[in-house]
Amino acid sequence: MNEKLVIIGNGMAPGRMLEHLLEKAPSRYEITIFNAEPRVNYDRIMLSPVLSGEKDYEQIIIHGDGWYIKNGITLYKGHKVVAIDRAARTIVSDKGVTAPYDKLVIATGSEPFILPVPGNTLPGVLSYRDLDDVNAMLLAAQSRAKAVVIGGGLLGLEAAAGLAARDMDVTVLHLMPSLMERQLDPAAGYMLERELENRGIKVITKASTKAILGERRVEGVALADGCVIPATLVVMAAGIRPNAWMAKETGLDTNRGIVVDDHMQTSDPDILALGECAEVGGHVYGLVAPLYEMARVAAAKLAGETVPGFVHSDTPTKLKVTGIDVFSLGDFADGDDRQEIVLRDAAAGVYKRLVLKDNRIVGTVLYGETADGAWFNDLKKKAVDISEMRDTLIFGQAYQGGSPLDPMAAVAALPDDAEICGCNGVCKGKITETIQQKGLTTLDDVRAHTKASASCGSCTGLVEQVMKCTLGDAYNPVAVQPMCACTSFGHDDVRRLIKAKGLKSIDAVMQELEWKTSCGCAKCRPALNYYLVCDWPGEYADDYQSRFINERVHANIQKDGTYSVVPRMWGGVTNAKELRAIADVVDKFQIPTVKVTGGQRIDMLGIRKEDLPSVWSDLGKAGFVSGHAYAKGLRTVKTCVGSDWCRFGTQDSTGFGVRIEKFMWGSWTPAKLKMAVSGCPRNCAEATCKDIGVVCVDSGYEIHFAGAAGLDIKGTEVLGLVKTEDEALEVIVALTQMYREQGRYLERIYKWAKRVGSDEIRRQILDDQERRRAYFDRFVYSQKFAQVDPWSERVSGLHKHEFRPLAAVGLPQAAE
Repeated sequence: MNEKLVIIGNGMAPGRMLEHLLEKAPSRYEITIFNAEPRVNYDRIMLSPVLSGEKDYEQIIIHGDGWYIKNGITLYKGHKVVAIDRAARTIVSDKGVTAPYDKLVIATGSEPFILPVPGNTLPGVLSYRDLDDVNAMLLAAQSRAKAVVIGGGLLGLEAAAGLAARDMDVTVLHLMPSLMERQLDPAAGYMLERELENRGIKVITKASTKAILGERRVEGVALADGCVIPATLVVMAAGIRPNAWMAKETGLDTNRGIVVDDHMQTSDPDILALGECAEVGGHVYGLVAPLYEMARVAAAKLAGETVPGFVHSDTPTKLKVTGIDVFSLGDFADGDDRQEIVLRDAAAGVYKRLVLKDNRIVGTVLYGETADGAWFNDLKKKAVDISEMRDTLIFGQAYQGGSPLDPMAAVAALPDDAEICGCNGVCKGKITETIQQKGLTTLDDVRAHTKASASCGSCTGLVEQVMKCTLGDAYNPVAVQPMCACTSFGHDDVRRLIKAKGLKSIDAVMQELEWKTSCGCAKCRPALNYYLVCDWPGEYADDYQSRFINERVHANIQKDGTYSVVPRMWGGVTNAKELRAIADVVDKFQIPTVKVTGGQRIDMLGIRKEDLPSVWSDLGKAGFVSGHAYAKGLRTVKTCVGSDWCRFGTQDSTGFGVRIEKFMWGSWTPAKLKMAVSGCPRNCAEATCKDIGVVCVDSGYEIHFAGAAGLDIKGTEVLGLVKTEDEALEVIVALTQMYREQGRYLERIYKWAKRVGSDEIRRQILDDQERRRAYFDRFVYSQKFAQVDPWSERVSGLHKHEFRPLAAVGLPQAAE
């Protein structure tokens, strides 16, 4: 019978431990994880790029739900463990779940330090530790108001840069005289402060926070010197503390953290601890590299293997802010027995400092140019005597020998045990050996098999150089990324070949393009279905099974398994008959919530799946069609009242919005498409943050495009001005068709526009009237097949099995 392994916490350290354990002893344990967060394991190092908009949550997931299922692991999401009974060897969660264990691993991480000042519990005061904090900051950032970040260390500066990227007015308050004083010397701290201020981030050092001001929510921050900084958001990033309270309550030895030996064993032989909550050799850690080393040691302990224990070593620090290169390692304090070598290049913004003791590197600070960080780290780790290269040491590895080497030659000269990826502890030899053994050719392959550059990504350039050295001309760093693991083709190549080869079914695409799987996957099938619908209107039959659940049932699934229904209201206009019909449906089907949406529609939430056809039938009798609120297609055209009613209206914005929506509804696009028409430059319909918008002016219609107002906030770009409503409609339809034909599946129009280039879009849509008309005509032709109400089809019985409730099956009873 398998031993029971229970893990408290589902962060990066226990996740890496499980990877090692499943390699060493895949069937030894029955594994259960309790995660206080309501989600799977993700890369916390990448929270800063999520905050800044460079990545989204899905891109930073380490282990998705499928990984836990595949490995037979039970994961309790949103379960915080509140008690450990060491005598009974059980744990209890706040949801009432009790789990027995043979071995227990505590990986509860750390808690943010919240300054003990008045106002620290006001709404608008956040910490910066997990995805919930990031999501809260993203919501706050939509106001584009003022934010104060308390703490000028790693986390604080990453938070400040992310909020600034979201167009917030950001001020950083730091208690010490220079930023990141634990990782940088004052010179590098000054350069960092100057760079942040150049980016529009205000920095106040020697700033002692006295109170957070506000009655019902944050209004500002008061400093000890009397200065008050206005703010609607305050981010506490003043440090972290090991989360060891539960271990202390249960009687385990604790100090700053949970005390463990060099094999992660606590004072209880059946309990291990690792990660930020653990204290080993008097040290606690907040960087990922030592946490991953703990994971390796703990996995070996659980597998019954004897391996060398955890040994403290200095870990390089890197700042994860795009465009700011910082590297710090070791001890760079002054001392009588130490010497330093310094290089400053003010014009290039470069500062390098090496601290030496007994002709060996003990500390390194690099700002602006950090490529030699791995080499300096290797020299320090091996305690190399640098006497022979002292005169050229500061210039880096490429200059050893008196003249600069080719950068590739410098990488080739690195020994196999030189560390390339500090986060994951991956050396050069591991990368080259894996490339050769597994035939790897892409950066994604190397990341998947070695973890090199898979965390913060700052070593990506060095990893690519190692790949180039190993593969030679076979490595192409600009190679197209495949659309999924089922194919080596990217989205653009698949689209081109569908047209060039005349492929008109998913099966044909997979056969002719030599798909690696029999049926594709959840990434490629929806994409192929869209490309075929778009490229072959009237010839390709939509494969509804290749769509996501919302598009299959033409409603939005909610967290409780019910659905929401949004009928289409042309241009946001309705009447008494339609409103009565909606009210009757709400009463008849006991719909619990009715809400007005931001797109000027009415949303009915809480509808059972089996009731959907009946709801649609009743709405259809009142003249409603699907609002496509679930679709990768045209959702809404929002309007203001325009010249019909408004004193400032210059054109009939309501009528034009209705015309656009009736002309374009039903069309599928790569991602959702939202539009708006404002009747004057006052812009009451908010057209300047939509995918496509129109602002009416006295001289005509100003066409806008490529805006965003969700997690990403981006104002539109002006495509151009046209004089008539007919011309405006043609431009909007042509622009949409160009996007339909060139966009990659799930690529929003603003991302497509950035990739293709706004000037190229203007050239094709505004300057080339013949091409514009061709786009328009192709859209009109496709609408002959697209403008079919899916609700009416389902009411008539199409795909009716989709809406049948599962039958209740009982076991037969024997006759008495």
